[in-house]
Amino acid sequence: MRRLLVEASSLAEIFQDTVSSVPDSVAVRSSDGLLALTWAEYGRRVRSITAGFAALGVKRGDTVALMMTNRPEFHLVDAALFHLGAVAFSVYNTSTPEQIAYILSNSGSQVAVCERQFLPRLPDGPGSPERIVCVDDDVEGTLTLDEVEEGGDADFDFDAAWRRVGREDVLTLIYTSGTTGPPKGVELTHANILANLASVAHLPELSELVMGGRLISYLPDAHLANRYFSHYLAMVTGSSITTVRDIRTVIDVLGEVHPTVFLGVPMFWYKVRTAVENAVAAEGRLRGRIARWALSTGRKATRNLLDGRRPSPLLRAQHALAERLVLSGLRTRIGLDRAVAPGTGAAPIAQEALEFFLAIGIPLLEGWGMSELSAIATMNLPGDIRPGTVGRALPGVELRLAEDGELLARGAVVMKGYRRDPEKTTETVGPDGWLRTGDIATIDRDGFVRIVDRKKELIINSAGKNMSPSNIENALRVSCPLAASVIAIGDRRPYVTALVTLDPDVMGEFTVQHGITDSSPAALSAHPRVRAAVEAAVHEANAKLSRVEQIKQFAVLPVYWEPGGDELTPTLKLKRKPINEKYAEEIEALYGTPRPSD
Repeated sequence: MRRLLVEASSLAEIFQDTVSSVPDSVAVRSSDGLLALTWAEYGRRVRSITAGFAALGVKRGDTVALMMTNRPEFHLVDAALFHLGAVAFSVYNTSTPEQIAYILSNSGSQVAVCERQFLPRLPDGPGSPERIVCVDDDVEGTLTLDEVEEGGDADFDFDAAWRRVGREDVLTLIYTSGTTGPPKGVELTHANILANLASVAHLPELSELVMGGRLISYLPDAHLANRYFSHYLAMVTGSSITTVRDIRTVIDVLGEVHPTVFLGVPMFWYKVRTAVENAVAAEGRLRGRIARWALSTGRKATRNLLDGRRPSPLLRAQHALAERLVLSGLRTRIGLDRAVAPGTGAAPIAQEALEFFLAIGIPLLEGWGMSELSAIATMNLPGDIRPGTVGRALPGVELRLAEDGELLARGAVVMKGYRRDPEKTTETVGPDGWLRTGDIATIDRDGFVRIVDRKKELIINSAGKNMSPSNIENALRVSCPLAASVIAIGDRRPYVTALVTLDPDVMGEFTVQHGITDSSPAALSAHPRVRAAVEAAVHEANAKLSRVEQIKQFAVLPVYWEPGGDELTPTLKLKRKPINEKYAEEIEALYGTPRPSD
């Protein structure tokens, strides 16, 4: 497979090879069971849709915008377009009309494919798409996907079309979430993605384990992580994709699908951990004691493993019993009993949470990457996990540190550039090919990379001490199951403070346990029991932090932050500058200073 990845002319060739190799295996299905396609059916429909888009005038190099929830039609349309050599890219479903208008203009999209619910957000008039395809309804002024699929010319030469696509053709655009300004369109070629897939295929710890597996698509397709792990990877491995339209149901789908490869952001893993701990706490007296003993035994065995010590015969026997009585069943209930590569990324995860999953037998593999590096650049591997790091560089990826500690990367995975922004491209990628990642990092003598924080997000307090806000936030997030989001404040300040928002899912159970009748965000944020729980978590977190990092004051905000809103990107990253501006009054109150008048 690695040889094919290195020699293939495009991702279309990889797709066609898989269609021929495993025609009768399930390729893609919806979690509601309404649609399931084998690889042969997937291939036939891609052929028809490709011809249909060609008949509409879409040609090699054209850009097409996609705006859909996670559904099989995304995979059909995206694959069809790259068989033409067109550039298909996804728009975040939370994008505002103004953001969509900017992205369509910057990308040069003349065709959009979307669901009915997103039609009102598309620009009208100048800059609007010339053609709109609606995948889930027949709406006046648009084409249905069936019409596209049935509208191809009978003499369209599908094989000739995809064979014309080359490695240097742009495969997709990934628009960064824009935490510090307008989003930038990262241009990734077929060669970029093939090089990244070849790097993974080069790893014996993973390459054979992920073949013919099961994947779940639930994160935004506008984020490269989902495109890579739940779309492109399936084309290499012949895996089956289950699409999940409602992200709130993904934990239920996990228990049905039992994926072999699964990627979760830290927030997801924190929720799973909280759910496990709550389930153990709710057990009866005897079963609860056994479950707590099993978790404790798992932690001891994990600590021995991480410290490089061989467990004693007694601990090995106890761990085997814990596996049989509790841990194996727990993994099955979660749905990760067959996962050979459960991953975490997109943001740093607390080491304590990582060790929790190792203790219950889920080898959570933390990796690091960015859109500009075609997804993943470093990764911990099964049997070679070092918590607190993001692993070693993948084969073919070079890493080094700049004088100020910024991580630099080079290799075939480095993007072609930013769309219509040569100045920013030159600023990011030097003439020698080294890409400035924007992350401050360390690399140990074994090659393991530790990400300190984003270069632009480091806190420097009024005494000149540098701190990582992510480290502080993770410490509190792990200690406080009630928290959905935490942001540490302290840049040019005398001490660190924090803003905390509550998790509505967890708060539902908390209100029942404590007899709280008013569950509005305003009432909960001010409730003495809630504040006491958060305060206890702050004390627990502070015990893990250095003195200068410790949180001296906090505020529980009477709001929930939604992905894609003012405070969070669609992938749950904090928009630090907008948060500091929006909550300036609350922040100043934590320092005992009224907000200055404008």
